Amino acid sequence: MKILFNTHAKKNRQRLLLSMAFLGLGSIYAQEKTQDSTKIEKLDEVLVKAVRVDAKSPITHSNVSKEDLAKRNLGQDIPVLLNFLPSVVTTTDAGAGVGYTGIRVRGISSQSTNVTINGIPYNDAESLGTFWVNLGDIASSTESLQLQRGVGTSTNGSGAFGASINVLTDAISKTSSGEISNSFGSYNTRKHTVKFSTGLMNDHIEIAGRLSNIVSDGYIDRASSDLKSYFLQGSYVDDNTLIKAIAFGGQEVTYQAWNGLEDLYTLRNDRTYNTAGEYEDNNGDIQFYDNEVDNYSQDHYQLHWNQRYNNLWSTTIGLNYTKGSGYFEQYKADEDFSDYGLVPLDFNGEIVDETDLIRRRWLDNDFYVINANANYKTDDINFIFGGSFSHYDGDHFGEIIWAEYASQTEIRDRYYDGNSLKNDLSLFTKANYKLNESISLYGDLQVRNITYKTTGTTSDLVEFAIDKDFTFFNPKAGITYELNQDNDLYFSYARANREPNRTDFESNENIEAEQLNDFELGWRHKKNNFSFNANVYYMAYNEQLVLSGQLDDVGNPIRTNSGKSYRLGLELEAIIPVIPILTLQPNLTLSTNKNKETIIPFDGELQNLGETDISFSPSIVAANAIVVQPIKNFQIAVLSKFVGEQYMSNTEARSSKLDSYFINDLNFNYSIKTNTIFKEIVLSGLVNNVFNEKYISNGYYYTYDDTWSEANVTTTIEGAGFYPQATRNFLVGATLKF
Repeated sequence: MKILFNTHAKKNRQRLLLSMAFLGLGSIYAQEKTQDSTKIEKLDEVLVKAVRVDAKSPITHSNVSKEDLAKRNLGQDIPVLLNFLPSVVTTTDAGAGVGYTGIRVRGISSQSTNVTINGIPYNDAESLGTFWVNLGDIASSTESLQLQRGVGTSTNGSGAFGASINVLTDAISKTSSGEISNSFGSYNTRKHTVKFSTGLMNDHIEIAGRLSNIVSDGYIDRASSDLKSYFLQGSYVDDNTLIKAIAFGGQEVTYQAWNGLEDLYTLRNDRTYNTAGEYEDNNGDIQFYDNEVDNYSQDHYQLHWNQRYNNLWSTTIGLNYTKGSGYFEQYKADEDFSDYGLVPLDFNGEIVDETDLIRRRWLDNDFYVINANANYKTDDINFIFGGSFSHYDGDHFGEIIWAEYASQTEIRDRYYDGNSLKNDLSLFTKANYKLNESISLYGDLQVRNITYKTTGTTSDLVEFAIDKDFTFFNPKAGITYELNQDNDLYFSYARANREPNRTDFESNENIEAEQLNDFELGWRHKKNNFSFNANVYYMAYNEQLVLSGQLDDVGNPIRTNSGKSYRLGLELEAIIPVIPILTLQPNLTLSTNKNKETIIPFDGELQNLGETDISFSPSIVAANAIVVQPIKNFQIAVLSKFVGEQYMSNTEARSSKLDSYFINDLNFNYSIKTNTIFKEIVLSGLVNNVFNEKYISNGYYYTYDDTWSEANVTTTIEGAGFYPQATRNFLVGATLKF
């Protein structure tokens, strides 16, 4: 692709830097004159100011820069790139980090992790989950990212219940640039990315964009991915104004791999086997349907307007429209006519009421958001207030696109059809107040109202009529005490409430909202290049919606209220410069995660199991990076991750236990400065799972009752499924920067 570079008029440097500082995008420094002096200040990014916290806030968090992401960004999704942060466990259906990936923080599922992009909610309004597969290569357009653990600060969209991830997309570039990246690796994985920026034209306007394509066959059989994505932004800056229009999104086609493996013999002897699309032909031979895929497109359109009025006041308005549409396709054998509303056929006196068929289950949704906030800032107080409103309108419907016996169906008939409407309004006010040279206070109040209404039928042809209204009050408060310039102590309390999602209501229409009281106590130490953070958390829940271990028929995790439960943990992390060329970056989480009482039906009667471990909550999660930089432009990192054993159920059932695992990756980066057409050539490499560990990071657990009619005895049958992760594999890439 030919990239055109625009020359622009002679810049007024002071004016540009001042305007960018007012608007706060990227790592821009500016001179800000006060009555007393002139000082240099690095200002927060305005687009995410309302949802982020700074280094001194009493909120437990990690910051990830563009440079940090770039070192490992060879095609894998954001959750995998965040795998080595404290308390994080990641997994992927296809096994190799491309396609459907997931992240759990402190043992808490992705449905309880709030995600925003430029302050706009990204979680799906109904499932509350985050589907990174719809944002292929978003890491290449990310300026910075902040992961908050615990409730964190008030944010837009569905409430954070264990973590929040807020993403800031590419900042404005003052100079024109271009970039071509290509990477290749195991399982025919490839990533191709082209980026450009015009730089600031006439001191005011920048246009930038990206096109990407990521493809992979996946570690699991046929678990292929084809992810096409784009990012385009146009920006206008002036002394006190920034207007930014952004469009991004793409289309993903992934072969399904959500079934996992239920057969332990197959798991041990053919761990890449994929049952998706499996059927028997007329000769009784096993075949696989070639289009058992998920096919979905999602496009986001954002408009942001930041205005600075004086040295004290600024405002931000953000608008968003997201269009999502797509389906997953399945071959189903010997399906009952009644499951699709079909009328049995009479062939010469023989009734036919079963058929092989191919079905598509569709989602077609529209999502609208408006955010607005105002900021008042002096040397002693930083006060922000504002709100967010979103409206979701989603259609769920199914079609039979082929059937061996078609009954009365017509083309484009919908065998089920439903609609969901959801409105989400939140108002907040938050402030940081510097009481004196040592003590800073933090306060945060949020009121959130959600209305959720559904009509029509589910895919099981069952009427689904939910009409719920929730109003939540979420207060937060904290204090930071600066012992000296090297040490801070902090304490915070946060209250959070969160509504059930669609799958929760489908499994139990009487399911309740969950509540959380989160207490965080921490110590932060930083001196020169050495830093050490310690944090103790206690998260007390009422009716926590924990993963039951079971999945519905389309792979969605089923959750259930657990009454009283808690998570108590200690998080440690450090950056240790051993010698000038060697740095260690360890982190460790030790926790206990308990349901205070677990009562379940088993073998035909209710059984009280007492206190049990919460599902998918390992008591030990640890990571380390050994970073060696023998010369200025060359870096090697050995990345290690340990995840302790965990249960996939809340019953501590032996068959639901996942063993602990310890994996190691090797990452290298070499930058070559040139005087040719390229400004820089960056060579990168990644060897995942160097020691070829056969491990499993995710799975599911299920039970069903089997009643012996003659003896009138009910026995509960247990089973489990597993998602094997890739053994040793590699990715290598080159980036050419113009």
